[in-house]
Amino acid sequence: MRKPKMYSESGQADTRYSPDEIVDARPIPITGNPKLHLISTSHIERQNLTIRMQLRTFTRLTNAFSKKLGNLKAAIAIHFCWYNFCRVHQTLRVTPAIQTGLSDHVWTIAEVMGILDTEIAKAA
Repeated sequence: MRKPKMYSESGQADTRYSPDEIVDARPIPITGNPKLHLISTSHIERQNLTIRMQLRTFTRLTNAFSKKLGNLKAAIAIHFCWYNFCRVHQTLRVTPAIQTGLSDHVWTIAEVMGILDTEIAKAA
């Protein structure tokens, strides 16, 4: 069961970033038959941390934000391409793309940018 939280709408949180007071939590059944011992948020939380640490756009109190949604989407796309095709991961000793068979070599940033240039030219 998930329990989405319902917050008060006073708009007067104790500090600048804290949410309002929780007034209710409603359980919602999960479909299927999940294995409770395998449920974990650690993988997505690690991915969120990696994005926040490597893309300054997601860091609070910074002026490195994207004013346009298209720029934000492009930054995220480039980050994930680099993360999966260019960056050799310490535990894998290769890139995730090589590990899964999507690539046979570690890509350079020049290769990534070349693909982006090709896709932009096709879209124009």
